Amino acid sequence: MFFPNLILNSLALTSAVLASPIELAERQTTPQKLRIMPLGDSITEITCWRALVWDQLAAANLASSVQYVGSQNSNPQNCRPSTANWDQHHEGHSGWLAVDIANNYLEGWLKKTPADIVMFMLGTNDVTRGKSTQEVMDAYTKMVGIMRGANPRMKIIVSLKKIDQMIPLSYSNAAVQAINAQIPAWAAKLNTTESPIVVADCYTGFKTSDLRDGVHPNANGDKIIASRVGPLLLDYVRQSLGK
Repeated sequence: MFFPNLILNSLALTSAVLASPIELAERQTTPQKLRIMPLGDSITEITCWRALVWDQLAAANLASSVQYVGSQNSNPQNCRPSTANWDQHHEGHSGWLAVDIANNYLEGWLKKTPADIVMFMLGTNDVTRGKSTQEVMDAYTKMVGIMRGANPRMKIIVSLKKIDQMIPLSYSNAAVQAINAQIPAWAAKLNTTESPIVVADCYTGFKTSDLRDGVHPNANGDKIIASRVGPLLLDYVRQSLGK
């Protein structure tokens, strides 16, 4: 007669017997790292601000307690922060829409790579493809619901953005400003003690000269984004770790 549970229990016991006392102690005491998902489009994927934010984590002696998560593991811009072994995982997808991510992808991504903190900047591609401000905000709201469904204690950082007019594309910064204008009140309405939402203002003081092509930040633009997102992330990490 076949006893699968007996076999599984025997394998578990065998593993325990083979493991050294030190290994067993490490398995029991090693805490799981705090999981941070950089979520977005090309401004997340092919820029260097997330590398610079990792430098801030390292400088605060928090890097060993956290990890970036996501289905992507890449460094397209060949970013070279001070931390040589920075974690390159992310969920940045060039050209993708917030609407499509909310409706078709985010739930699956969070199942495969669970997160405790999500920092996201989305909406540029929605604007270029004619999505309305309300459609983008509805997508944000749906994403928050998906995040909290995956982790009721999810901490969320959403970033305001700066986009200049880029000919021949038929859009301008005014469309992005309309989304930015909605975000603070939207975040305040959805904010909870258990699952807080904070806004990183990556718009104020961000000049057109901080963009390398009218859309993506250059080196100085990366520093500005990191300077706005990083401190908020550090606060969340310290709160989560009790430090």
